[in-house]
Amino acid sequence: MGKSFPSMLPEHEAFIARQHMFFVGSAPLSGEGHVNLSPKGHDVLRILSPNGAAYLDLTGSGNETSAHLEENGRITLMFMAVEGPPMILRLYGKGHVVLPGTEAWAELAPRFTMLPGARQIVVIDVHEVKTSCGFSVPFYKYEGERTTLQKWAEKQGEDDLTAYHRQKNRISMDGLVTTIGQRLGAE
Repeated sequence: MGKSFPSMLPEHEAFIARQHMFFVGSAPLSGEGHVNLSPKGHDVLRILSPNGAAYLDLTGSGNETSAHLEENGRITLMFMAVEGPPMILRLYGKGHVVLPGTEAWAELAPRFTMLPGARQIVVIDVHEVKTSCGFSVPFYKYEGERTTLQKWAEKQGEDDLTAYHRQKNRISMDGLVTTIGQRLGAE
C-alpha cells in the first residue's frame, strides 16, 4: 500500500497543490518532551524543488516547531485528501527557520503572499516522500479559510506582535529556545 520515494515527483507536487490544509509534526530529542502536531491552512506552502519545500508560518500561541528544529532539525509534513481519490502523503526531512530581516528571508519571501502575522518561514530539506492509501480518511467539503488569525494580527500591529513573540514564542513548552527566542534573547 505505502510507497517511498527519494524526492517529490510531479504527481506529488500536484497532489500537494490541491490540498487546503496540511499538518506539521516535530518532536524534541527528550522522551519526556512533547510531540507537536500543527495544522496549517491558507496558501502558505511552496515547493522549492523536488527535495525542498517551505511554508510561511503565522504567529500562534506557541512556537514548538521552531524549538524542535533548533534542537534536532526533524520535521514531517503530512497532506491528506479529504476530497477526490484517497491518499496520504508525508514529506520527511530536516528543517530550519528563516526570520524576517535576514538574507534568506529576502530570497524566500517574494515566493509568498505575506499574510498578517507572518513570523517566520520554515524551510524543509526533504529526504523521503511516502504515500499511503488514505482509505479511512473521511470526505469533507472545503468552504473557505478562517480569517480570525489574520484579523487578530492586523489589530495587534507590529509592536504588539513583537511583544507577543517575546512572551509566547521564545521558548517551547519543554523549555527549548526557538529561533525567535535566539533573536529576542531567551532570558
